[in-house]
Amino acid sequence: MMSRSVVRFASQTVLKSSQRKIIAVPVRLFASETDSLPDTLKRVGNAEVFPNEYPGQDYAFNWCLNGDGVTPLKKSAFRLTKPLDLKLAGIDEFKSNSGKVKAAPASKMPEAGSDDLTFEAFDEVSQRTKDLLSLSDSLYCPEGHVPGTLTGVRVITNSAKLAPQLLAYLDRAPKREPESQSITAYVLEGTEEAFAGYAIEEVEDESDVPTSVSSIVVVGKSPDIKVIVAGLELSQKGLAADEAEREAKRAAEDKAE
Repeated sequence: MMSRSVVRFASQTVLKSSQRKIIAVPVRLFASETDSLPDTLKRVGNAEVFPNEYPGQDYAFNWCLNGDGVTPLKKSAFRLTKPLDLKLAGIDEFKSNSGKVKAAPASKMPEAGSDDLTFEAFDEVSQRTKDLLSLSDSLYCPEGHVPGTLTGVRVITNSAKLAPQLLAYLDRAPKREPESQSITAYVLEGTEEAFAGYAIEEVEDESDVPTSVSSIVVVGKSPDIKVIVAGLELSQKGLAADEAEREAKRAAEDKAE
């Protein structure tokens, strides 16, 4: 298995030669421009009644996006799980007989930690992309499963064009309360910078139960959905390979006992 980062709920960061441990403290604070937030949100321990919610302003979903590193500062973030959600977001449903998309070659979507993409380069672009998405006028967030699997996906994008295409591509998943997904894709449209890459990290929760998650970043003037799909498919395969490796390791340990 390729050397990948390890995220652990801890109070300090430890760097090793072949892997990294990243602090994974669940932050539930809006990252910037707190002056634009209601006073009830700025008083610690004294939260009162939230202002009325409306399409694009859902506090539970906003908190979830904040956990993904994106803060919808313009208070316009739409969770898209079904075609009706597109209408609420003011964008048209994707008109096609099929949402199938042929993925771009894997060479178009390098993995962080490989010879083609360092973790440092990925992290730099990833953070810049999250900051710019936070400043977008509106965010569109298709959710579902990687086709043919039960692997959960959330795409966070400022593209009203790509959002319905991605929603049509994903298998529909039962709608639940907002929560983190196994794969999160950050897609930024309208930039001179062009970038595509993904990173798979192993997460250990407070019970030391490991799992893997993937982050995909695609940035460009007009991002190609085929490249995004390549990232989703490669991520799903990587997550499945990680889980198979962990299962084999557990089976070997059980046999040794």
